[in-house]
Amino acid sequence: MQAPLDPQRPSGELIDMSGRTVIVTGAAMGIGLGIARRLHGAGANVVLADIDEGAAEQARSLEAVRSASAISVCVDVADAASVERMVAAAVDRFGGLHVLVNNAGIYPMAAMLELDEATFRRVLDVNLTGLFLCTRASARAMISGGGGGRIVNITSIDALHPSMVGLAHYDASKHGAWGFTKNVALELAPHGIWVNAVAPGGIATPGTGVSDQAGMEAFAAMIPMGRMGEPDDIARAVLFLASDLASYLTGTQIVVDGGRLLA
Repeated sequence: MQAPLDPQRPSGELIDMSGRTVIVTGAAMGIGLGIARRLHGAGANVVLADIDEGAAEQARSLEAVRSASAISVCVDVADAASVERMVAAAVDRFGGLHVLVNNAGIYPMAAMLELDEATFRRVLDVNLTGLFLCTRASARAMISGGGGGRIVNITSIDALHPSMVGLAHYDASKHGAWGFTKNVALELAPHGIWVNAVAPGGIATPGTGVSDQAGMEAFAAMIPMGRMGEPDDIARAVLFLASDLASYLTGTQIVVDGGRLLA
C-alpha cells in the first residue's frame, strides 16, 4: 500500500530525481536522448541503452556535467539475454533500478500491400516484444529492490488513431504497447510500480523530415499548436510520470501532440 502523501512536501522535492536510477532505451538520439538529458538534469543516474554505439558519447557528455552519473549499454531490446545484461549493468553500477523508460522503437514506412513479412516481424520484435522483455527484467529488479518504481512506455498517437498510410505494422505494435501498459499496470500496482505511457505526435528528430520534407510540412500544418514537437516536449511529460508529482497515476496515457488528434 502506498504511504499517505505529505501535502506540505515542497514542490521542488516532488520533481527531484536524485538518488534514483533510470534506464532509457533508444537513448542515442532523438526522443530517447531528450528524455535521458531531462531526467539527468533532475538529478537521476541514467543508463543510456541503445543498439547504436552513439549512446556512449552521449553518456560521456552527461558525465561531464555530473561525474559518476551516467553509463551507456549496448542493447538489442528484442533479445532477452541482451536486456538482462542491460538491467544487470544498471543495478551493478548504481545499486538498484527505479525507473524504466521504454522508448526504443522503429518505424520503417511501407504500404501494407508492399510490406514483407520480415519487416513486419522486426517492427513487432522491437516495438512490442522489446517492450515486454525490458518491462519484465526491470520489474523483477524493482521488486527485488523493494522500493517500487516507475515504468513509462513511449507509445504514439498511432496507438489511438492512424496518422498516415504506410504505418500499419507500426500502428499494430503501438496499439499493443498501449494494451500492454494497461494490463501490466494492474499486475504491478501491488508491488508499488506505476506503469504509464506517453503518446507523442509529430516530433522533429533525426529520423523524421529528411526523406519526405513535404510530408512533414503537411503534417505540421494539421497541428493546432502550429509546430512539430521537440524531444524535450516528450521528456517533460516523462519527467512528470517518473517523479513524485505523478503519485496517483497508473495505467494512463498522456497524449503530447500539440492537439493533432483534435484536428
